[in-house]
Amino acid sequence: MTIEVRVPQLPESVADATLVAWHKKPGDSVVRDENLVDLETDKVVLEVPAPVAGVLKEIKLNDGTTVTSGQLLAVIEEGATAAAAAGAAPAKPAAKGAVKEGARPDTIAAKLSPAAKRVAEENKVDPKAVAGSGRDGRVSKSDVVNYLQAMDAAPARAPSPAAKQPAQFVPTPSARAGRTEQHVPMTRLRARIAERMVQAQATQALLTSFNEVDLKTVNEMRARYKDQFEKQHGVKLGFMSFFAKACVEALKRFPSVNASVDGNDIVYHEYFDIGVAVSTDRGLIVPVLRDADQLSFADIEKSIANFAGRARAGTITIEELTGGTFTITNGGVFGSLLSTPIVNSPQSAILGMHKVQDRPVAIEGQVVVRPMMYIALTYDHRIIDGREAVQFLVTVKQCLEDPARMVLSI
Repeated sequence: MTIEVRVPQLPESVADATLVAWHKKPGDSVVRDENLVDLETDKVVLEVPAPVAGVLKEIKLNDGTTVTSGQLLAVIEEGATAAAAAGAAPAKPAAKGAVKEGARPDTIAAKLSPAAKRVAEENKVDPKAVAGSGRDGRVSKSDVVNYLQAMDAAPARAPSPAAKQPAQFVPTPSARAGRTEQHVPMTRLRARIAERMVQAQATQALLTSFNEVDLKTVNEMRARYKDQFEKQHGVKLGFMSFFAKACVEALKRFPSVNASVDGNDIVYHEYFDIGVAVSTDRGLIVPVLRDADQLSFADIEKSIANFAGRARAGTITIEELTGGTFTITNGGVFGSLLSTPIVNSPQSAILGMHKVQDRPVAIEGQVVVRPMMYIALTYDHRIIDGREAVQFLVTVKQCLEDPARMVLSI
């Protein structure tokens, strides 16, 4: 019996998707729920599983095709078994150490992850030359990067003896041959990020205010309770739960920071859905902590860990990336000491965390060394006054320097 494989129903906010990579080819056996192909939207990568077990009879659309909901992707012959093609020419043996023994060169391309495929295409790397470290020889992005680094580190061939140089000055040629340029189309996610960043800059009156926070008390609390917290909740006690809780307290006091603009109206959100920026190989995405004011420290840490893992694996859902009334981004994990984050439109404000750094500060007339962090609030000056922005940061600072305030709501 022939079964059709179609593009799943895309959410209302997603008009179409791009077919990134097939993981099977015609004639291959498939099992039920096995991932056949990756579809990339402007937010996430979706997997299309096999609806039945059988043999992939025909692929209707090639990689790179733009598809919409319900479009026919492939046909599966249900219950069939793959047979070896009669008279098929034997595959050429792979280079020594290039692929696992027994792997067929014509299957290597299908074993590239989407990220690995993009890096290979951008650098014109033959996937068959890269050794896959993943399951069944699957080639990851790191495998391609390691291959490129090994190629760059390889000693250059010794040049032949040069003819006697003339007396005049001759510029030294570049050590890298070719010096070519590549024009690589943006991924859908990167294009969407670019669009939203430009939109925010063009439509909002953005301004950034700064403050600094002494994290001595937070560090002491984390050190004191980290083992008990992890044992009881199964997750580490990080900084983000403290900052999320502090932001909720500040948002309650300054509702305009939690608001958004809709035409000539200001929409005051009476709930606190906080987006937490997560970096992935595909770009920055912002999963949302729904009703953050109702979550415990453990709930926040578990949610963030779950979001981060599934975002990097490409299994996070579009619904989890939709909405949000305020965003927190942490450039400090990459070493950023100070920055001006861009608002995640249509929100009106974003808090930027930065690197924790020991610095000398004056406290009660004494110079002491404390773990300090600069924090930044970029906000839409159309609806948020400077006074509110500054007091918002002061509230966040007070809650972090004296966490008991968050418990007592003072």
